[in-house]
Amino acid sequence: VAWWVVLAHKSRQVAQEESNRQTHLLMREIESHRQTDAELQSARQVAERARAAADQANQAKSRYISTISHELRTPLNSILGYAQLMGEDATIPPHRQQAVAVIRRGGEHLLSLIEGTLDIAHIESGKLTLQLRPMHFDNLMVEVAAMFELQAQAKGLAFDYQPEGRLPAVVRGDEKRVRQILINLLGNAIKFTAQGRVSLRVRHAREMAVIDISDTGPGLSAQEQARIFEPFSRSAAPGTGPAAPPGAGLGLTIAKMLTDLMGGELTLSSTPGAGAVFRVKLFLPEVRVSAGDAGQGLSLPTPKMRLGYAGPRRRVLLVDNEEADRELLLRLLQPLGFDLRTAASGHDALDLLATGYRPDAILMDLAMPGIDGWETIRRLRMLKGGAALPVAIVSANAFDQGLDNDLGVPAEDFMLKPWRHSELLDWLERKLGLDWLEAAPVPEPVAQAAPAAEPVPAAPVLQALLEAAGLGYYRGILNTLAQIEQEQPDCQAFVARMRELARQFKFETMVQQLAPLLAHPEAAAGPRVI
Repeated sequence: VAWWVVLAHKSRQVAQEESNRQTHLLMREIESHRQTDAELQSARQVAERARAAADQANQAKSRYISTISHELRTPLNSILGYAQLMGEDATIPPHRQQAVAVIRRGGEHLLSLIEGTLDIAHIESGKLTLQLRPMHFDNLMVEVAAMFELQAQAKGLAFDYQPEGRLPAVVRGDEKRVRQILINLLGNAIKFTAQGRVSLRVRHAREMAVIDISDTGPGLSAQEQARIFEPFSRSAAPGTGPAAPPGAGLGLTIAKMLTDLMGGELTLSSTPGAGAVFRVKLFLPEVRVSAGDAGQGLSLPTPKMRLGYAGPRRRVLLVDNEEADRELLLRLLQPLGFDLRTAASGHDALDLLATGYRPDAILMDLAMPGIDGWETIRRLRMLKGGAALPVAIVSANAFDQGLDNDLGVPAEDFMLKPWRHSELLDWLERKLGLDWLEAAPVPEPVAQAAPAAEPVPAAPVLQALLEAAGLGYYRGILNTLAQIEQEQPDCQAFVARMRELARQFKFETMVQQLAPLLAHPEAAAGPRVI
């Protein structure tokens, strides 16, 4: 009995000690969890504050880009607008036309820098949308190759365009973004290649387009390749120091972002001193086009020369607080026969409509004193008959384009400043059902020297050359001229003159000079005086 009592006591003692030890360990674990939870909560609060700060910084950046874009686009609208008007004026002497072209190219370059910054901001904010529609793939590649072939020749570089296999005539994709990717990559290759060649190889198989752009430039190291697609990144290769080619370092960044947005892939392989190869893979499914689809919007657009329109005069209301922009629209639309009224604010426009004035279309700015363009449109829709009025938003605020809005204004009714004349006139044609009166070809100024007999090719060849010039098909023009040069050596002067115009991309001038030749039956007979 004594031993039993002793053993029971010892057992209770050992059990109590083990229970105390387990309780102590449990309390320590609870304390550790409490500390861990406190640290997690603290880290979560730090992350939330960092994310809030990043969101505020991103919103501030977007507001800054939107504001600076508006302030830059407003004067650019006047510069490029008047440059377009002067470029279309046949009374301006050729040497002044060259100065106008320089102004326009400078404005277009500045606009491209603004567009690049905006594209990055749009992609980062998820506001950039793709406009997928049928596009001419083979003609796009030829056009881009012809454009950069001249740039390469001007720099003393060889340029190779190598289509591999059959390229589809029409694919479905965003032509603007595909063109932007190609221009950025080819421009970068030519810019940083001092000697040698730049090659463009294209193939299309299984609905996938693979485009290789290679150069013989300085190449890139592994460290440069790791950051080459970062914004404002510039190569440190020889030749990129103080005398480096100009640029903001956004081209490759935009090309990479656009490729990713389109579900494609952009890769780079390069060896220092051995050039670089950029490979673009894009999903561009082929569109089967029948012979009757030419009238369904799949034919290449040809520039229209508009003198006016048939039918009664159409009334257009211009609502813009910028006097220079109103004056520019007046100079563009009044000569075409439109009856124009202007308003400097939304209140002025509504007051004008309240008097009973009913325009056929309204061009509305967004940023105006008092009530903005959105509120003006909202109040306009409440007026009798106002809901049926076609309204185009003409704004310098790029961040408003294509955004969802409670007024149901589609992206096609949004024109971004600086707008192109053809874009605005095309919108008026769609909304008002205009039948344009096209201008007759303007004859080239004739020199005062006595006319000389110059042989011209036969009518069938002239017709083929005229069609290629009307399409702006640079490669086709050169091939036709080469055929004429080989088969009719006596037409050397004609071939040289046409080739020089083609190299300067003066396709409209070529059309103006070729059309009268086909209008005379004797053109098919051989030599004639021009």
